[in-house]
Amino acid sequence: MTLNVCVVGAGAFVPTRKVSNARITRAIPGWPAERIEEKLGIRERRFLWDIDEATGRAVPPPTDDGHYYPATNTDMCEVALRKALEGSGVDARELDALFVVTCTPDAPHFNHDAMELHRRLELREDAFALVVDDGCGGTPYVLDMVKKMMEGGRFRSVAVVASAFTSPLVNREVYMDELPPGPGRSKALQGYLSMYVFGDGAGAVVLQSKEGESGRAGILASFSGNAYADLVIRKGGGLLKLPYQPGRMRPADMAFVVDGFRVARSYPEYMQKCLDTVLGPRPELRGEVRRYYFHQPNKRVMDSFVSRAGLPADAVACNVDRYGNTSAAGMLILLAEDLESGRVRLGGGDLVLVAAVGANVHYGAQLIRL
Repeated sequence: MTLNVCVVGAGAFVPTRKVSNARITRAIPGWPAERIEEKLGIRERRFLWDIDEATGRAVPPPTDDGHYYPATNTDMCEVALRKALEGSGVDARELDALFVVTCTPDAPHFNHDAMELHRRLELREDAFALVVDDGCGGTPYVLDMVKKMMEGGRFRSVAVVASAFTSPLVNREVYMDELPPGPGRSKALQGYLSMYVFGDGAGAVVLQSKEGESGRAGILASFSGNAYADLVIRKGGGLLKLPYQPGRMRPADMAFVVDGFRVARSYPEYMQKCLDTVLGPRPELRGEVRRYYFHQPNKRVMDSFVSRAGLPADAVACNVDRYGNTSAAGMLILLAEDLESGRVRLGGGDLVLVAAVGANVHYGAQLIRL
């Protein structure tokens, strides 16, 4: 018998507030609304916080009207994790570790969001709780790490939660600024283009190690890798760019700025490497993959890769056109939505593939028998 690492539950939270292209361009002027859909394939995004189109700033939910609102990154993660635990039948106190993959935590230090989830769900004192500061490629990267840790026998049950919390970042002064040319980049990068891309959301999976016959269930193949490119730039924060150091900061340093050219160029390269690495040694399984859960930088970039790779478009899950780019959370949200709709089923033997590349640069993939 072999120790298999299996996905036993998944959950997601996506805000109900829809922010159209017309609204976001009134708040953060730049492209016309029609051009966003034409160039990016994004019609709207989901925000947890509202926006004031006149001032170009985020509007947090009220805190003093007697009602509870999901209002923070941790709130979104909690909903997603509770759903994943409920679907898995795993009690929170069975978890040996909790990893939160995000670059938009409520507080940046001391593993705040993971520790707050640990407290809210009353995990065991000896259960690990860590925030992994990562973006779009962080989910398969961390899943690969967790799989290897679980195969060592120390962990039996682990939760991985991923999130993106974009709406509080809406700020006209910040996102109407630009990043000047830098090493390897001859042109300035416009901040407003990045605000058009992203949305809010959280996804979670629960993994368990189970004894079984090798190759019959669980993560059949997994890998992760590192490369070096500034696909997304955020210079602010840290000790070198504190906002109260005169002359060392500009508004755009507080923005998450996507280098669209580098993303479009690197995405197909690393995504193809993901497919080749997990499917290359298993050619007999290529035709069996029921669903692909890819990172979605924008719909145009992903659709181009899907066509170039010769994948069946109807097998590639997609919600970026409606939700925006939800960074590390996107793949887990897609999986949770498919499970909820019955498109795939835990324990049903469906073969799925998760793959992503992002940030600076983490990439990875998993081939999973559900």
